[in-house]
Amino acid sequence: MKYLVVGLGNIGDEYVGTRHNIGFRVVDAFAQKQDAQWQDKRYGAIAHTRVKNAEITLLKPSTYMNLSGQAVRYWSQQEKIPVERILIIVDDLSLPVGKIRMRGTGSDGGHNGLKSIASCMMTQDYPRIKFGIGNNFPKGTQIDFVLGQFSDEDNKLINEKLDYVGEMIQSFCLQGLDRTMNQYNKK
Repeated sequence: MKYLVVGLGNIGDEYVGTRHNIGFRVVDAFAQKQDAQWQDKRYGAIAHTRVKNAEITLLKPSTYMNLSGQAVRYWSQQEKIPVERILIIVDDLSLPVGKIRMRGTGSDGGHNGLKSIASCMMTQDYPRIKFGIGNNFPKGTQIDFVLGQFSDEDNKLINEKLDYVGEMIQSFCLQGLDRTMNQYNKK
């Protein structure tokens, strides 16, 4: 079985380590653990790995957040992966820092990356892992907040969660969405 695991983020040095790039950070950690090598390809950086019988294509879109759907659509078509075997890793303002939730469907919640994916894939029914980045910002400063850096304390918490999310990715590819949600959303 083939899977596409997409970490959402923005390319460029100015975005490295920002809250909005937590998806990149997760797939980078997963690729490193799997000893998978990134290659620059059309619409993004791609790495291939395998967990037991699951062939996994990792993707970090180079389209910037607002056009992420183009990369997801292209690579799902290239690799012939149906939408139910695509997993999106995304930052979420509505969850406290480090809180993790997996969903099989849902609205974009105002997230431009998810909005682009829903538009390009013509559905909101695709698996996603929402990684909490908190929402401790004054009114009107949301953009600065999501494009800002994590505090040292938050970074420590995030680093502790990277292996956990890696386990969720493996579980999704080996056991499916429902079993993974039942197992990990309870924790």
